[in-house]
Amino acid sequence: MEAKGERRLEILLIEDNQNDVELFLNVVDWINMGDQVRVFLDGREALDFLHGKGSYKEAPGSLPSVVFIDLKMPLISGHEVLKAIRKDKRTKTLPIVVFTSSDQEADIGETYKSGVNSYVVKPVQFEKFAETIRDLINYWRNVNTPPGSFIHDG
Repeated sequence: MEAKGERRLEILLIEDNQNDVELFLNVVDWINMGDQVRVFLDGREALDFLHGKGSYKEAPGSLPSVVFIDLKMPLISGHEVLKAIRKDKRTKTLPIVVFTSSDQEADIGETYKSGVNSYVVKPVQFEKFAETIRDLINYWRNVNTPPGSFIHDG
């Protein structure tokens, strides 16, 4: 088993804002720890990937280490994606971080009731935004103890 500091993350980023996607990917490159990021610009495609449906029927069934999701997205909102992930026995324990611009109490409350692991409001200032992404990735890679593959089996 790898030591916590040696763990590589497989990150699923569900974000429709291309600028936020680019910044997220730049931060991952900057910290250069070998983390892999798969980006989905809408929740529908992300759910297809996670549940092995649509064009992902033949895709390998491994789950990401952590999911970062925005709430305000086209087609399917982040709230709906979160609920769909938690309803499926294979993905119900998948670590999920809501990373959004909304600081509304209703959004925060609804996501925690739906089973989110962490709720982070995106900082407006560029440097703080990048710092927050770095800190979140470091937390999920080096501090958090993941549930392990056994828990996803049902």
